[in-house]
Amino acid sequence: MIHLDYRDSRPMYEQIKDGFRRLIVQGLMAEDDKLPSVRELASSLAINPNTIQRAYRELEREGYVYAVSGKGSFVAGVPKKDSARKNELLEKFGQIVEELIYLGVSEEEMGQEMQRVRGKIVTGEGKGGEEDDTGKGSL
Repeated sequence: MIHLDYRDSRPMYEQIKDGFRRLIVQGLMAEDDKLPSVRELASSLAINPNTIQRAYRELEREGYVYAVSGKGSFVAGVPKKDSARKNELLEKFGQIVEELIYLGVSEEEMGQEMQRVRGKIVTGEGKGGEEDDTGKGSL
C-alpha cells in the first residue's frame, strides 16, 4: 500500500503523503474509506507517529482526507481544484522530458513509456503493496 524508500532524499511524511495521494487519485482508495490509524501505520512502518500525523494533516489541508474526532481519518476523494498539484507535476514532467530529449530519447520512445505506465495503472499493476529487497518498506 505505502512504500517508504529509506534512501529517498524526501522526508518520510512526504513519502507517506504522496503514497496515499497516489492511492486516492488512482481510485485504489474510495471516498469515505478509513485510513489506518496513526498508531497502526506508525507501527507497521516502524516510524514515529508524529511523522504519520504530519502526513495526515497535510493530506487534510490539501483536501484528500477529512478527520472525524474520535473516529480517525477518511478519504475525501480527489479535490475538485487540484490545479496546484497538477501544475507542479507538469513542471516536473517538462523538466524530465527536456532531459530525455538531451539524452537522445525520441518522442516515440517517450510515448511508448507513457503507454506502458498507463497500462500498468489500468491493469492495477502500479504501485502495489509488495515489499522487495531494495531497501523499501511498505504497508
